[in-house]
Amino acid sequence: MLIVNVKKGESIDRALRRYKRKHRQTKLRQELMRRRTFTKPSEVRRNELLDAEYREKITADLF
Repeated sequence: MLIVNVKKGESIDRALRRYKRKHRQTKLRQELMRRRTFTKPSEVRRNELLDAEYREKITADLF
């Protein structure tokens, strides 16, 4: 559970912004989305290979 202490004189908007930043940094949302559906191990490996090819192509174009 994320806890954000509101400092004296701090607005709720600012505290909410700190909470959202903390939430993003924990990558909780990504984990929830990943667990929503099952992905076969072969599909995971295939996506990793496709991502690696894409990154390699991008870096090759830069040089």
